Amino acid sequence: MTVHAFTSFSYSYLNRARVLAESLRRHHPDWVSWAVVTDRCPQNMDHDWSDEDFDQVLFADDLFGETTERWLFGHNIVEACTAVKGAAAAHILKSQGCSKLVYFDPDIAVFNPVDEMLEALETCDIILTPHQIAPEARSSIQAIQDNELTSMTHGIFNLGFVAMSNRPEARRFANWWDERLRDWCHDRRDIGVFVDQKWCDFVPAFFDNVWVNRDPGCNVASWNLSHRRLVIDDAGQIRVNGAPLKFYHFTKLGPVGDTMTDRYARDNFEVHEVWLWYRDAVAAATDPRIPRGYWHYGQFDNGVAIPDSVRRLYRERKDLQAAFRAPFAVEDGFYDWVRAETDLMEAAG
Repeated sequence: MTVHAFTSFSYSYLNRARVLAESLRRHHPDWVSWAVVTDRCPQNMDHDWSDEDFDQVLFADDLFGETTERWLFGHNIVEACTAVKGAAAAHILKSQGCSKLVYFDPDIAVFNPVDEMLEALETCDIILTPHQIAPEARSSIQAIQDNELTSMTHGIFNLGFVAMSNRPEARRFANWWDERLRDWCHDRRDIGVFVDQKWCDFVPAFFDNVWVNRDPGCNVASWNLSHRRLVIDDAGQIRVNGAPLKFYHFTKLGPVGDTMTDRYARDNFEVHEVWLWYRDAVAAATDPRIPRGYWHYGQFDNGVAIPDSVRRLYRERKDLQAAFRAPFAVEDGFYDWVRAETDLMEAAG
């Protein structure tokens, strides 16, 4: 019986996924790793997945069949790459020999084995990691706003990581997760939904044998740096509050990530060193043939970008879904209908 691991991404995140895959291979060479890809290769790029550090590749079409494009049209890139996670988990758990399943976001890197969690899955069925494992001080207004209030909006648990056994309770969780994400994986904070994360606030209430992992070396990120200090010991091992660094979540690589990391790492120079390593690793893994921000499903087939307002209109109108079965294709008529019947294209600029 084998541990399987998967991540979900588009081609614009292939560079990050490569860093994750290499780090997984280094620390867990016996795992079966899966790339779940909600995208199509850029036309100018002849990409061979056998050259990548993944054992298996799963495309959205493999999970959703002939409904794939109609379903994807109702999602932006973040929603889509998140919404496939439940279906992928349920699919992989059916794979021969899969005893345990671990999900990592593509912008995570693994620094040490996660053997303790694998051992925990012998008795528990689902493992989650919370955004924070310690409360902010009452006087730390900025940290309360950045961290605790943000978690109240986006979800208590960070679903950049989840692990599960291949037992009935975990399979029940995966099937429920798939159902919710097929219908409700959207950024709709106005109704209390933020992709998959807010749904998983229910997990400890809906399912048994759930372990909330509070290891400070797991899922280290800008949202918990106010309570986690990195040091490099005499053996060259990175430790977090005394525990080995298991995996770091390098969310929002760029100005936003830099701002939040600077705000909470402060003089913890080891954090900045880890970020520098990651920035260089991603740069080395970047293929210049992939346009910045590329996503095949980001535009109609005439190259015009699809506004989120148009996606929302289509997913909320069953009559439009029935009338326009190939919404990305201009010849199918949805593009012309939107331009004729609404001002959504013009409003988006």
